[in-house]
Amino acid sequence: MSLFEIRKMSAHLPDPAPRTGGPGSPCSACNVRHLTLCAALDDREVADMSAIVSSVELGPGEPLFDEAEPAKHVFNVTAGAIKIYKLLPDGRRQMTGFLFPGDFLGLANDETYAYSAEAVTFSTLCRFPRKLLEPLLERYPRMERRLLGMASHELAVAQEQMLLLGRKTAREKVASFLLMLSRRAVQRGQKDNPISVPMSRNDIGDFLGLTTETVSRTFTQLKQGGAIALQSNGKVELSDRAALEVISEGA
Repeated sequence: MSLFEIRKMSAHLPDPAPRTGGPGSPCSACNVRHLTLCAALDDREVADMSAIVSSVELGPGEPLFDEAEPAKHVFNVTAGAIKIYKLLPDGRRQMTGFLFPGDFLGLANDETYAYSAEAVTFSTLCRFPRKLLEPLLERYPRMERRLLGMASHELAVAQEQMLLLGRKTAREKVASFLLMLSRRAVQRGQKDNPISVPMSRNDIGDFLGLTTETVSRTFTQLKQGGAIALQSNGKVELSDRAALEVISEGA
């Protein structure tokens, strides 16, 4: 049974398949290696890394881990999109981020995960056991510095979201969100326009602190104003980027 068909947290879920480091292995053929934790390693060092890595596949809506679950692994996204969120005491959900190929997740200051992670689309990830990764970080300082850089980027993204949740209006928030997705696409070596928006309006609302109805209405307003065009397969064309920049800045 594939992971696409069953829940990740099922007690009957088989262990992910280990990766091997030989020629033609997933590690050697990884097309996002330059974006991942492994970017700091040479081929010989990647072979050491591949001995502890396993692959995980998730279907849309399948959880990777839950908040407060023991933080035994860390992950690198290699395909698809992952959403991370926290549950508030009253049961509401606060979306804290969307992760794409190259993004790292699962770092924890204590023994449990600080948030939940779930697939938005069909996704694949590299899974690293924390207890086996730590000795490699000590052996390869370049990888440790790379991880520190990725953690710093994660902090910068969190600070950007705090700005989004501040005093911006709904139009300013949605325009800023679309421009952020465009910039992140460029960081992954993809085109900045049109952009992929695979998450639901509900997810976007939870991320921006807006209702689903407000998000949908704002997309419609931006479309009618000529700033964006909605395409098939979750694509959004930034028809007037300059206008979006002006809107995002509250001008």
